[in-house]
Amino acid sequence: MTTLYGIKNCDTIKKAKKWLEANNIEFTFHDFRKDGLNNKQLQQWIDELGWEVLLNKRGTTWRQLPENVKDNIDEKNALNVMLENPAIIKRPVLDLGSKRVVGFKEADYKQLFT
Repeated sequence: MTTLYGIKNCDTIKKAKKWLEANNIEFTFHDFRKDGLNNKQLQQWIDELGWEVLLNKRGTTWRQLPENVKDNIDEKNALNVMLENPAIIKRPVLDLGSKRVVGFKEADYKQLFT
């Protein structure tokens, strides 16, 4: 089963959901804020994808972090920051069961599902 992880009001999530629905792809939506995210799952994503891929340094949540947190970011700190501030995780995270993909590009989704 395909799971789309993100935050309900995110524009990129809305685009991904719309694309999946338009292409009759069954999926479950998991909202980081509402449904939570556990340490084990996030660590698995970090091991597979790298914390640098998952941590969104271009968003408001990153800019609002204290400078000492941003200056000392590493895998362990990034894991804690993402657990405490799930909005800082790049979206969407698409879980295909055997593989995870971060972000939404229509061409990439077409390739994944054809």
